[in-house]
Amino acid sequence: QVPVLQTNNGPGLTGLMTIAAHLVRQARKEQLLGSTAEEKAVVQQWLEYRVTRVNGGSSKEDARTILKDLNVHLEDKVYLAGNIFTLADVLMYYGLHHIMVDLTVQEKEKYLNVSRWFNHIQHYPGVRQHLSDVVFIKNRLYTNAH
Repeated sequence: QVPVLQTNNGPGLTGLMTIAAHLVRQARKEQLLGSTAEEKAVVQQWLEYRVTRVNGGSSKEDARTILKDLNVHLEDKVYLAGNIFTLADVLMYYGLHHIMVDLTVQEKEKYLNVSRWFNHIQHYPGVRQHLSDVVFIKNRLYTNAH
Protein backbone atom coordinates (compact mmCIF):
# COMPACT_ATOMS: atom_id res chain seq x y z
CA GLN A 1 0.00 0.00 0.00
CA VAL A 2 1.56 3.28 -1.16
CA PRO A 3 0.70 6.45 0.77
CA VAL A 4 -0.79 9.39 -1.14
CA LEU A 5 -0.97 13.03 -0.02
CA GLN A 6 -3.58 15.17 -1.72
CA THR A 7 -2.40 18.77 -1.83
CA ASN A 8 -4.56 21.84 -2.38
CA ASN A 9 -2.60 22.98 -5.39
CA GLY A 10 -1.78 20.39 -8.01
CA PRO A 11 -1.70 16.64 -8.22
CA GLY A 12 -1.40 14.35 -5.20
CA LEU A 13 2.01 13.20 -4.05
CA THR A 14 2.74 9.47 -3.95
CA GLY A 15 5.25 7.53 -1.88
CA LEU A 16 6.49 7.74 1.69
CA MET A 17 9.81 9.47 0.89
CA THR A 18 8.28 12.01 -1.49
CA ILE A 19 5.53 12.94 0.98
CA ALA A 20 7.89 13.07 3.97
CA ALA A 21 10.44 15.27 2.14
CA HIS A 22 7.62 17.56 0.94
CA LEU A 23 6.24 17.96 4.48
CA VAL A 24 9.75 18.68 5.83
CA ARG A 25 10.17 21.47 3.25
CA GLN A 26 6.66 22.81 3.94
CA ALA A 27 7.53 23.00 7.64
CA ARG A 28 10.77 24.79 6.75
CA LYS A 29 12.83 22.11 8.51
CA GLU A 30 15.21 21.39 5.61
CA GLN A 31 17.99 20.53 8.07
CA LEU A 32 16.12 17.22 8.61
CA LEU A 33 17.16 16.28 5.05
CA GLY A 34 20.86 16.93 5.80
CA SER A 35 23.02 20.04 5.55
CA THR A 36 25.97 19.03 3.40
CA ALA A 37 25.84 17.13 0.10
CA GLU A 38 27.25 14.07 1.89
CA GLU A 39 24.68 14.25 4.71
CA LYS A 40 21.86 14.62 2.18
CA ALA A 41 23.11 11.53 0.33
CA VAL A 42 23.36 9.52 3.56
CA VAL A 43 19.84 10.58 4.60
CA GLN A 44 18.54 9.61 1.15
CA GLN A 45 20.33 6.26 1.40
CA TRP A 46 18.67 5.45 4.74
CA LEU A 47 15.27 6.60 3.49
CA GLU A 48 15.64 4.21 0.54
CA TYR A 49 16.74 1.44 2.90
CA ARG A 50 13.63 2.13 4.99
CA VAL A 51 11.32 1.73 1.97
CA THR A 52 13.06 -1.18 0.26
CA ARG A 53 14.31 -3.26 3.20
CA VAL A 54 12.26 -2.37 6.28
CA ASN A 55 8.91 -2.02 4.51
CA GLY A 56 9.69 -5.03 2.33
CA GLY A 57 10.98 -7.24 5.14
CA SER A 58 8.36 -9.35 6.79
CA SER A 59 10.06 -12.45 8.17
CA LYS A 60 11.97 -12.90 11.42
CA GLU A 61 15.08 -13.46 9.30
CA ASP A 62 14.55 -10.12 7.49
CA ALA A 63 14.19 -8.38 10.86
CA ARG A 64 17.43 -9.95 12.14
CA THR A 65 19.31 -8.86 9.01
CA ILE A 66 18.00 -5.30 9.32
CA LEU A 67 18.92 -5.13 13.01
CA LYS A 68 22.38 -6.54 12.28
CA ASP A 69 22.96 -3.98 9.48
CA LEU A 70 21.85 -1.10 11.68
CA ASN A 71 23.81 -2.34 14.69
CA VAL A 72 27.05 -2.29 12.69
CA HIS A 73 26.27 1.11 11.14
CA LEU A 74 25.39 2.72 14.49
CA GLU A 75 28.52 1.42 16.23
CA ASP A 76 30.25 4.83 16.07
CA LYS A 77 27.27 7.10 15.36
CA VAL A 78 24.59 8.83 17.39
CA TYR A 79 22.17 9.07 14.46
CA LEU A 80 21.84 7.32 11.11
CA ALA A 81 23.46 10.24 9.27
CA GLY A 82 26.24 10.61 11.84
CA ASN A 83 25.90 13.31 14.47
CA ILE A 84 22.74 15.03 13.25
CA PHE A 85 19.10 14.08 13.79
CA THR A 86 17.35 13.69 10.42
CA LEU A 87 14.20 12.49 8.73
CA ALA A 88 15.92 9.11 8.28
CA ASP A 89 15.95 8.64 12.08
CA VAL A 90 12.26 9.48 12.39
CA LEU A 91 11.07 7.22 9.57
CA MET A 92 13.38 4.37 10.57
CA TYR A 93 12.04 4.64 14.14
CA TYR A 94 8.47 4.27 12.86
CA GLY A 95 9.49 1.41 10.58
CA LEU A 96 11.24 -0.51 13.36
CA HIS A 97 8.84 0.09 16.24
CA HIS A 98 6.84 -3.09 15.61
CA ILE A 99 10.09 -5.12 15.57
CA MET A 100 11.64 -3.50 18.66
CA VAL A 101 8.51 -3.85 20.75
CA ASP A 102 8.63 -7.66 20.31
CA LEU A 103 12.33 -8.15 21.14
CA THR A 104 13.34 -9.91 24.35
CA VAL A 105 15.77 -8.27 26.78
CA GLN A 106 18.52 -10.55 25.45
CA GLU A 107 17.78 -9.61 21.83
CA LYS A 108 17.85 -5.91 22.73
CA GLU A 109 21.26 -6.47 24.33
CA LYS A 110 22.47 -8.34 21.26
CA TYR A 111 21.64 -5.27 19.14
CA LEU A 112 22.98 -2.81 21.71
CA ASN A 113 23.75 0.01 19.24
CA VAL A 114 20.27 -0.21 17.72
CA SER A 115 18.71 -0.28 21.19
CA ARG A 116 20.70 2.78 22.27
CA TRP A 117 19.73 4.65 19.10
CA PHE A 118 16.07 3.56 19.24
CA ASN A 119 15.69 4.56 22.90
CA HIS A 120 17.26 7.94 22.14
CA ILE A 121 14.95 8.55 19.15
CA GLN A 122 11.78 7.50 20.98
CA HIS A 123 12.54 10.14 23.62
CA TYR A 124 13.37 12.86 21.08
CA PRO A 125 10.74 15.61 21.48
CA GLY A 126 7.68 15.04 19.29
CA VAL A 127 8.79 11.75 17.72
CA ARG A 128 7.01 8.92 19.57
CA GLN A 129 3.49 10.39 19.31
CA HIS A 130 0.91 7.60 19.78
CA LEU A 131 3.33 4.66 19.74
CA SER A 132 4.01 2.71 22.91
CA ASP A 133 7.23 3.32 24.80
CA VAL A 134 9.67 0.45 24.24
CA VAL A 135 11.33 -0.42 27.55
CA PHE A 136 15.08 -1.00 27.72
CA ILE A 137 16.61 -2.33 30.93
CA LYS A 138 19.39 -0.04 32.07
CA ASN A 139 21.18 -2.49 34.39
CA ARG A 140 22.38 -5.92 33.40
CA LEU A 141 20.47 -8.50 35.40
CA TYR A 142 22.82 -11.29 34.44
CA THR A 143 26.35 -11.75 33.16
CA ASN A 144 27.69 -13.93 30.39
CA ALA A 145 30.39 -15.30 32.71
CA HIS A 146 29.82 -18.83 34.00
